[in-house]
This record gives sequence, structure tokens and C-alpha cells, in this order.
Amino acid sequence: MQDLIVAAIQAPSVPGDVKANAETGARLVTEAARRGARIAVLPELFLPAYHMTALEDLATDVAPDADGTVHDERLQPLREAAADTLILVGAAVRRNGKRTIGMLLADRGGRIRHVYDKQFLCGPHEKRLFEPGERGATLHAGEWRFGLGICYDGCFPEHARDAQADDVHGMLYCSAYAVGSEHRRDVYYAARALDNTGYVVFANAVDGEDPWRCNGGAAIYEPEGRALVKGPDTGESVEVAALTEARLLHTRGGHPMLAERPAPMWVAAGNPRDQVWT
Repeated sequence: MQDLIVAAIQAPSVPGDVKANAETGARLVTEAARRGARIAVLPELFLPAYHMTALEDLATDVAPDADGTVHDERLQPLREAAADTLILVGAAVRRNGKRTIGMLLADRGGRIRHVYDKQFLCGPHEKRLFEPGERGATLHAGEWRFGLGICYDGCFPEHARDAQADDVHGMLYCSAYAVGSEHRRDVYYAARALDNTGYVVFANAVDGEDPWRCNGGAAIYEPEGRALVKGPDTGESVEVAALTEARLLHTRGGHPMLAERPAPMWVAAGNPRDQVWT
């Protein structure tokens, strides 16, 4: 496989202002593209902001067509920024009678699709406003394959391990960790990398309004769980790193947990998974 440059992005969102947040995201993705990134990940609920009061307003939602395509004009800056870089971004999604914490993909053809819903909702506010997703998803980007996850999904080792049903090379997470959770933020995603000897791209929300203020620390972890790059706990940051097949194979050769795992743990018990092609 060719080396793949990816970006984990953090930036404050304006509560309820989807258009302004799309413009901010597009600006930062453009910066990532100048640095060579071919995939850029933005935080959980980045488009409406991770702000439960603002999310009471259904105007913060995007509503995909039956095939998952999103035509919302507020997202035009992201369509344009995706000319050189695939973009994954968190959104509030209303589809098929359900409201979910979703992940959108903007591809190089200018199309935006709804590709994944958070399976594990965190806390009473999320559970009151949203319903959980029911399926995993694998993103195919050239020869690279990535499982998709959103924040609390990453606290469940089974979620990332289930992605190995598709022999993924890593996980891409949109997240929103609150101030005070820095220790858990740093442990969980390093652990998911080492658990599965794969890369992890972690894009976390940052700053914002209490009690929804988030702690940044966007990072890209290599397959033994070391941070290749890591953002600060506050302020905008675009963290860029190269993923290489050589590092992946070297790690998996020395730590053969995937090859030696009992099959029933992941084949018989795995969740159904969607395939997202780019």
C-alpha cells in the first residue's frame, strides 16, 4: 500500500450555526490538504456543535435522501474543500424517522453522504435527544480500510475489534471529550490502537461553552499506541501524520494478537457492517 497522510482536526464550533461551522471545517481541511492530507477527520457533532441546549433545535440537523446523500446547502464549503481530501465530520442526522449522532463523508466528487451512526450513546442528554446506530461501517480509501467510530464507541474494545471482521488497518474517530477527562481521552484511543495493532485517528472537539466545554488533544496513534502527533488541550489545531504499511506490518509481525485471536470473538458475534467506498 502507498503511504497515506491523514489529519485529525480540532476547532471550536458555534452552537447551532451549521453554516459557520462548515466554513471553519473547510478552512482547516484546506490547511490539512496543503500539508498533504488525503483524509481529514473533524470532531463529533462538529456541524451543530456538541451543545445539548442548541441541539434541542431540529434546525441543527441534516436530513439525507433515501440513498444517504446530503444536499444541505449549508455544507457547500465542505463539498469544495473535499476536492483533494476526503472529509469525515460529525453531524446531527435525521433519517428514516430516527435522529442520530452521525458521521458524514464528503468525497472528491463533491458528494456528501451519511455513512455511520454512533452505536453507544453517552449519558442522559445524548440518550434523550438521539437514538443509537445499529451497524458498524468500514471506509475503503484506496487500498486502506478503516473502521468508523464516534467518541464513546471507542470506550468499548469490542467495537474496534468488530471492525477486524473487515481486516481494517485502523480506526477513524470523531469525538467530544469534556474538560476533566484528559486521562481517559489519552488512554482509550492509544489502547484501541494497540489492541488491534492498527492506526487510530482521533479528532476531538475543543473549547466551547460550559458544561459542554471540550478538551482537544486531537491525535494520530501508530499501531503500538504511541502518539505520532498530538494537539493541545485548547484552541484550533490540525495534526497531520503519514500512515505506512511498513510500520503496520512490523507491529503486527511482532504482536500477532489479531492472527491468534479466537474466531468466535469476532466472526460469530460481529455486528453487521456497511461498506463505504470512495
